[in-house]
Amino acid sequence: MGKTNKSETGASAPPSAEGLAHAARAEGRRGPPPVHLWNPPHCGDIDMRIARDGTWFYLGTPIGRPAMVRLFSSILRKDPEGYVLVTPVEKVGITVDDAPFVAVDVEARDGALTFRTNVDEEVTAGPDHPIRVVRAPGTGEPSPYLLVRRNLEALIDRKTFYRLVDLGEVAGHDGRDWFGLRSQGAFFPIIPAEDLPD
Repeated sequence: MGKTNKSETGASAPPSAEGLAHAARAEGRRGPPPVHLWNPPHCGDIDMRIARDGTWFYLGTPIGRPAMVRLFSSILRKDPEGYVLVTPVEKVGITVDDAPFVAVDVEARDGALTFRTNVDEEVTAGPDHPIRVVRAPGTGEPSPYLLVRRNLEALIDRKTFYRLVDLGEVAGHDGRDWFGLRSQGAFFPIIPAEDLPD
């Protein structure tokens, strides 16, 4: 990227986590990076993966520094071709096993559900940050998700989902009764009321 991505011979060097981190730090000094405005060339993929539990890996090794994970998460974007880390001058593809974030806690206050993610972001569910539940075919096992920002979701972890179930209610939605969650005036269906266990 820029001068840091050129070798002494002038040939482009492959993207690196160090170069991406340097660019993210520079952009982060001016506030949240406006990744949705950047349209740099795609420079290939980088050996970085986000596991289903929210652990970030680089070259097969977990990234142990939370500050570094938060830094990379600030330049994460989901494009039509997949998940990318993006700076003003380059874009690289990464692998995401499920959702890029995990919601690890929730607080109910003043008619709103406010979640905390594994990268220490607070997100309040509502019309701009909906909750959706995907049920596994065959088993019906629920996987609940919260929209964090610009088509990037957090998988709501099991303990947090169990807490949410205690906060749920039955309400009419799309012509039938559903058990679901309410936050900031919006209702998010989880399961049809007739499918609730007795």
